[in-house]
Amino acid sequence: MMDICLLAGEIMLTYGAETYRVEETLERMAKAADLKNVHSFVTTTGIFISFEEEDRGDIMQMIRIDDRYYDLNKVTLVNQVSREFVIGSITADEAYHQLRRIALSPMNYPIWLIHLASGIAGGGFSYLFGGGVKDTLPAFLAGVTASILLIEVERYLRVKFFAEFIAAFTGGAVAIALVYFGIGTNLNQIIIGTLMPLVPGVPLTNAVRDLMSGDLLAGVSRGAEATITSLSIATGIALAISLFL
Repeated sequence: MMDICLLAGEIMLTYGAETYRVEETLERMAKAADLKNVHSFVTTTGIFISFEEEDRGDIMQMIRIDDRYYDLNKVTLVNQVSREFVIGSITADEAYHQLRRIALSPMNYPIWLIHLASGIAGGGFSYLFGGGVKDTLPAFLAGVTASILLIEVERYLRVKFFAEFIAAFTGGAVAIALVYFGIGTNLNQIIIGTLMPLVPGVPLTNAVRDLMSGDLLAGVSRGAEATITSLSIATGIALAISLFL
């Protein structure tokens, strides 16, 4: 049961769930298995859970979460497994095997679709913030470039904030180059559209929700992550502007 709870919490925390939601899920699953004195403590980088067994006393275990992605579909699937386990529709073994399948399944969207969506979002935000129709194409190209750099740099260097810095710098440089060659006219709106897909919306939202639910440690740490990410993006685009304009 400890393995089941930790696996469920690891999937949820890795793929974007709020810390209070993870704690509630773990405690409900453990109590549904008739475990006593259940306590869980979740931060953005670790999960602690403890409960009491009659023959062994108090047992505690923790795992560390090193990687964080965003796939709310997996969070929804884990929630569904926990609900079925709590009401008794599935056994502990079935719950564990379903969680393993969720953990090993690929991301909900292929990587090419993520890049394409970033480009479309970049073009759309560029037009939304006052750019012309001709500005959507350079914003699209710069947004795709920034998305590719963000994922590939983070994959090979494993440094999250540096990847966002490189993505913002490269996206800004591409936007400036396209305007210089006559593809697009409103540089400010193109750059804004390019950067919008990089904005840390999920960490910022989760930080506010954690703070409102009383999880001060998790809320502050998520807020710090969102702040550093924003500073990395701002630094990258500022460097591109200072070098090429």
